[in-house]
Amino acid sequence: MTQRRNVILAIDEGTSGTRAAVVAADGHVMCLEYTTLEVRSPCPGVVEQDADVLLDKTLAVCRATLAQAARENLTVTALAIATQRATAVLWDTQTGRALVPAMVWQDTRYAADLDQLAPAWDATLREAVGRPTGVRSPYLWAARHLRDTPAVADAFRARQLAFGTIDSWLLWHLSTARTCITTPTNATSCNAYVLTGHRYQLDWIDALGFPRELLPELRQDADNFGRTRPDVLGIDVPILACAGDQLAGAIGLGCLDAGQAMCLHGTGSFVDLVVGPNLPARSGKSDSTLTMTARRQLGVSHFSVETFVATTGSALNWVCDKLGWFENARQISALASTVASSRGVTFIPALTGLRVPRMQPEARAALTGISMATTQAEMAFAILEGIAHSVTSCIEANREIAGVPVSELVVGGGLSGSDALLQMQADLSGISIHRMKETDRASLRGIAYLAGSSGLLWDSMQQARTTTTPDAVFEPAISADERAQRRALWHARVASELNHADALAVH
Repeated sequence: MTQRRNVILAIDEGTSGTRAAVVAADGHVMCLEYTTLEVRSPCPGVVEQDADVLLDKTLAVCRATLAQAARENLTVTALAIATQRATAVLWDTQTGRALVPAMVWQDTRYAADLDQLAPAWDATLREAVGRPTGVRSPYLWAARHLRDTPAVADAFRARQLAFGTIDSWLLWHLSTARTCITTPTNATSCNAYVLTGHRYQLDWIDALGFPRELLPELRQDADNFGRTRPDVLGIDVPILACAGDQLAGAIGLGCLDAGQAMCLHGTGSFVDLVVGPNLPARSGKSDSTLTMTARRQLGVSHFSVETFVATTGSALNWVCDKLGWFENARQISALASTVASSRGVTFIPALTGLRVPRMQPEARAALTGISMATTQAEMAFAILEGIAHSVTSCIEANREIAGVPVSELVVGGGLSGSDALLQMQADLSGISIHRMKETDRASLRGIAYLAGSSGLLWDSMQQARTTTTPDAVFEPAISADERAQRRALWHARVASELNHADALAVH
């Protein structure tokens, strides 16, 4: 009889899809199941999801993974959950169902309201929570629903209203504890978590009109979150880790030490630079480069700085599905590989606004430099190059705030499978780009590392990350002069779009 192997069930709850898999002691991700999630944008600035559908699809992929694991004689010993971070849910604790559509982290509907609060609050928030007021707030969103949506107000008066981000939503449904909790890697993204105090910035919460009694309880990212409910998943195991997907991805790519940088490509492209247990040198000094809790375990918080491009993977889906210019992302990569340049065509992937070089939520995507001679392959090159330029700008912004040099960039997520994109990334950034094997499964592996590194499957995080395996390295292949020219053209095109958005904002 085949010997049974212990594994951890891992969930990766993204924005455009949800996945479940099991992770073994060798770091291998197996029994992967995936399904897509719908994101709706009924009007500019508003981005929503159906939290009930998200939950149902999560349970479906988990059950399918567990069935596979049983057939392969694998024993699930724990559950670990990675989630999209600042997407907020309001639900009824009697029915367990969401009362309104979830506000997705890409949402900017309250940017103007927050901008009015910025003069009074930015200095306080930059120092305490590592970021300014920002362009979206789950707490302000919930407060408005409490004021304007009768079903939400009624549930609150009946003391059966719950609020939280996707981690809170899933833990409430999956754990026997049935408590509303959140973790630092998720709470940090909501703009009210005191980085060095592991607590909420309560006066800011009050200013937003959000009732304190609805705040989810703060735990660590590696913690005891209760046990799984057998009536929901069919298993009874401890839930030992819950973290933001980007930070779980960094762990899964082996990025634990100061100076290690990572880019995880998903719906958006997130670039993190690990700083360590001390705050970054210039924490809070930028609107677009934010200080993150990279992980909190054993009572210690580790920090990183993060900048992101909100629409990269989703931009490729947009040009394929909505515009019909290409069959799929693979075709874009294949066509881009057949030409040496875009011949001056530039694509700025700012479908929901720009963050770098500065915050401008009114900025929009732009495709410029097209002529009668432009080919489909050059368009494909420009689209990928726009993503590579955006990520390079993020790397530069992170380095400036962290005060830590970047020697290499480790990449993960779906788009990292594109050799053409990663070569552009190396050329434009001037640094080595490292792609790991099973890079698109980094968040699943990383959250399992966090859950299993206290003796369950591994003795430490350092031992766990030895199971990561390199796949390819991309070195810069252009001269410094050519790099400077291509970056200068990019900066000029971005400046033009910012000027256009600024002019529209004035009117």
